[in-house]
Amino acid sequence: MTLPSPSPDTFALVTGASQGIGMAMARDLASMGHNLIVVARREAVLRELADALEAAHGVTVEVVAADLSKHEEVSRVIELFDARPVNILINSAGIASFGPLMKQDWAYEVDQFHLNATAVHRLTHAALGGMLERRSGAICNVGSAAGNVPIPNNATYVFTKAGVNAFTEALHYELKGTGVTCTLLAPGPVRDAVIPDEEKSIVDKVVPDFLWTTYESCSRETLEAMAKNQRRVVPGPLSKAMNAASKIAPTGLLAPLIGRFYAKMGE
Repeated sequence: MTLPSPSPDTFALVTGASQGIGMAMARDLASMGHNLIVVARREAVLRELADALEAAHGVTVEVVAADLSKHEEVSRVIELFDARPVNILINSAGIASFGPLMKQDWAYEVDQFHLNATAVHRLTHAALGGMLERRSGAICNVGSAAGNVPIPNNATYVFTKAGVNAFTEALHYELKGTGVTCTLLAPGPVRDAVIPDEEKSIVDKVVPDFLWTTYESCSRETLEAMAKNQRRVVPGPLSKAMNAASKIAPTGLLAPLIGRFYAKMGE
């Protein structure tokens, strides 16, 4: 099985396209000849990206500025599925928080849940209708290696990502034989290839550079996995190590250990 072929009438829709994995995947899909619908909150960044991709690859790039933590904004994006055949969906938008749940801004936690989980649920459902009718389509939902472990001081994030992980893998099996694929991207830490010293987080400082996955390599590995109809892709050595550890290490040992590290990130 391969990714759906690009055509003048079809689009790949990428959320979270203003940065990180979403932007990298938008660039790679455009280089493959796919028209794009790029979605994020920062319209100016999306416009700059759209202009660059249209000039470089001769594709059509539609910009949709939307906050997918809001119900009505997701509904506005869903309306696009009725007007344009979306044959690839990349649900990449997401946010996180660190520290004890009861010390977090509750409004932010609610937005995090709706962006990371509810929007993914709704957009996947909306895309599947047309894809199944055409018997062609590919979906990638960005979960996380963090969704494999109950991590203290990261509770809302792991709540959402555990759900995305299981939801996506369930659909992978459910869609067998339909012509539509569903792949989970479950990365660990991902970053730009080069980080200035003054911008490095505690994670950047303690994890050696060679263990990191860049956004660009993550995108390439993910698109290759989607083309093979893989159930789950875990890009990069650090992500693979975290994924393996979550399967074999006792939760009672692993969760508090990681939780202490996340508590420091929240300070």
